[in-house]
Amino acid sequence: MTHPDDSSPFNALPPVVVVLFLAVVIPEIAFFLGSKGVIGGPQAVGWRQVAIQDYGFSGTLMRWMIENGIYPPEHLLRLVTYPFLHGGFSEMLFAAALLLAMGKFVGEVFRPMATLAAFFIPAVCGALVYGLIARDNPWLYGAFPGIYGLIGAFTYLLWLKLGQAGGSQSRAFVLIGFLMGAQLLISLLFGGTLRWVADGTGFLSGFAASFVLRPGGWTKLRMKLLQR
Repeated sequence: MTHPDDSSPFNALPPVVVVLFLAVVIPEIAFFLGSKGVIGGPQAVGWRQVAIQDYGFSGTLMRWMIENGIYPPEHLLRLVTYPFLHGGFSEMLFAAALLLAMGKFVGEVFRPMATLAAFFIPAVCGALVYGLIARDNPWLYGAFPGIYGLIGAFTYLLWLKLGQAGGSQSRAFVLIGFLMGAQLLISLLFGGTLRWVADGTGFLSGFAASFVLRPGGWTKLRMKLLQR
């Protein structure tokens, strides 16, 4: 006698990836329901814009903090809250799908805290570089800089595996080359912001951080430094 498969699709995912996924999805669900008048009353229609202004990242605000030497905690918090806001439902769906795919690959190798670091370190680095370079540009929001960090970690793992197998390690960069190329092409054809700066920085910082974040990475790095 066979039994129906009632296992959750989330069972195969590392719990930390599920938490990140829910943090990305839940705000967008609230914005969607609010825009349809299901929850929150009339003021719910503007929830998204209010949330972006309160929790999104602003390069202008960052430069103001640097120039004045004032760093209010509520503004520093924006560095880690902006990835959970998106411009629309379809944007969130694409981000959530990439997050699940890349998070599964990375989370199956990295420890939970290292997986979180592979998301948040690139998100913070991406926002800082965006704030310094992309002057007079719109607010930065969306999970993509953090997701590109996970792509950087995935690329590192593939690069490491190809090296151990004696293959061409350049093949590890095919995915990021395709994604960044497509993003730049879209920007050139249809116009756009410099958010690709944050994404590219996220990838580079995710790749670099993986030297330490991978299991045993800090120990191996310290041994190499002591040998010099």
